[in-house]
Amino acid sequence: MTFKHWTLDRDAEGIAWAILDEADASANTLGLAVMEELAGILDQLSQRPPSGLVIRSGKAAGFIAGANIEEFTRIDSAQAARALVQRGWTLFERLATVDYPTLALIRGHCMGGGLELALACRYRITVDEPGTRLALPEVMLGIYPAWGGMLRLPQLIGPAAALDLMLTGKGVDAGKARRLGLADDCVPPRVMDNAARIMLLSGRAPRRLPLLQRLLNGPLRGIVAGKARKQVALKARPEHYPAPYAILDVWANYAGNALAVPASSTSSLESILRSLTAKNLIRVFFLQERLKGFGKDADFRPRRVHVIGAGVMGGDIATECALRGMIVTLQDQSVERIAPAFARAAKRFERKFRGKPREARFALDRLIPDPAGHGVAQADVIIEAIFENLDAKRALFAEIERRAKPDALLASNTSSLRIADIASALADPGRLVGIHFFNPVAVMPLVEVVRNSGTADEAAKRAAAFVRRLDKLPLPVGDEPGFLVNAVLGPYMYEALRCMDEGVAPETIDAALTGFGMPMGPIELVDTVGLDIAVAAGRALAGAEAVLPRALADRVAAGQLGKKTGQGFYAWPGGKVRKPTDGAVPAGLAERIVAPLLAASQACVDRGVVADADLADAGVIFGTGFAPFTGGPLNFVRGQQAAG
Repeated sequence: MTFKHWTLDRDAEGIAWAILDEADASANTLGLAVMEELAGILDQLSQRPPSGLVIRSGKAAGFIAGANIEEFTRIDSAQAARALVQRGWTLFERLATVDYPTLALIRGHCMGGGLELALACRYRITVDEPGTRLALPEVMLGIYPAWGGMLRLPQLIGPAAALDLMLTGKGVDAGKARRLGLADDCVPPRVMDNAARIMLLSGRAPRRLPLLQRLLNGPLRGIVAGKARKQVALKARPEHYPAPYAILDVWANYAGNALAVPASSTSSLESILRSLTAKNLIRVFFLQERLKGFGKDADFRPRRVHVIGAGVMGGDIATECALRGMIVTLQDQSVERIAPAFARAAKRFERKFRGKPREARFALDRLIPDPAGHGVAQADVIIEAIFENLDAKRALFAEIERRAKPDALLASNTSSLRIADIASALADPGRLVGIHFFNPVAVMPLVEVVRNSGTADEAAKRAAAFVRRLDKLPLPVGDEPGFLVNAVLGPYMYEALRCMDEGVAPETIDAALTGFGMPMGPIELVDTVGLDIAVAAGRALAGAEAVLPRALADRVAAGQLGKKTGQGFYAWPGGKVRKPTDGAVPAGLAERIVAPLLAASQACVDRGVVADADLADAGVIFGTGFAPFTGGPLNFVRGQQAAG
């Protein structure tokens, strides 16, 4: 059999090396053709068994990105859904039961079906590189791992750790995979092939769980599933996100075999793969991939970044740049004003590089205090993150332009001022772009890249490329008040505050919106952002004469600015919110508060703030956390209209 996507070789020790390099693709996925060829490889090896089999990637980009998501979108019947799962389950069962030892050599991302393939091998070795990451993220697409992951992962690392990975979709790096028992070893790249040979020929028995873990994965699994179900219920409603509940059901009641679940069950393949949630979450996946595509046409790899303004935003932007390997100079009026940013950075690096103190120290070494602003002259990217004052920003950029390299990218993190107004102070206004991050910078994936008619195309492309270097999602937006995210959040939060003025309790409002599917209620969001920031943003969007909701104005006047002062609409002892018990939620409350957000999203499309409705949906989901199961605000509106 001739292979298009795989190569199969044997070395002098009789080890077969199956190398996947999917043709015409930047990353390996497990589509129909790739799976058929893998079956052909197993056919060949059954005729002349090797001393062992190593499965590895021929791509620089990673091991296997998972199943081919495009194939999921073409499922048009219950029979097609079952056939797709049957194919993977049967093939990986076959791999798991061959007579010779098998090993997955994992370098780079190993996701979904890729990890299920690795789990079907006797051994797994991870390569100790930053890009190596293992996950079963199917739940984030509204589906579940049906090719053996629900069976084998709990058997390998125990049910608690396995359910944590499957129910959240979160990944682990190479080292943590080894510590969990998911990998048998974690090695540097230079020895990975030899390590694979040694492990494969070692005769080492596969990892076996301790007795208690085997009991929890066997006769006691119902107890484990019940506790996990209570935890899931705190974060997701079954009508919004059925997949995590289905994972627990399939694991607890069907030994992880989705093919054994009756079609009539809400946990069945048919129900899950064809659910509206899965359809919408797969839509969100493709929206995310579209955002990742911005900046690909610019070969811009900045080495030095200068950030002006060491407040929470500026300091955290600098931290993320240093985390990604850039040398960062951080400027403010004094070393004392810069110091808190360094304290936060040290904690961030310690968490990120847990167990690797040298890496944390190297990252901190890349972050340099620079009160005099010497770094401006060497920087490839210069980001302004000072207070929202037009005259101050214009004066600053006029000075920056005189000192910066001619090809340096100039960017403002402004959230409410027009880029054109700031750029008017420059001799070459086309150099300036908006690069608008959201708080907390480490958590929020979206960054708005703001341009106007005078912005140079190359500057906008380089800004998007820079955002991707930070592993963020760039969204091109027009130079309109509030851009996209703040323009839709403002009316939403203000409508919630008007409800408070009418006597509705803040905890009732938040309960209504979290019930709708928001990750956080609007009142808690205002507290988190800061009430003074909400006032400034509201006036920037609606004008200085805008009438503030009384609930907001009174607390700002009293100095109760939210989480940062320990008191806003809620008390924040120790930085944790304390809420009274929810009251009964009035009918229609969530719909009333969401309505201005939906209208503002459409208005942004109509005004050309974003190019189309899909980008509006992407921006609002990744910039505000708008209920992903809906597929975005405008997709939600279309669904409501179609339903009558």
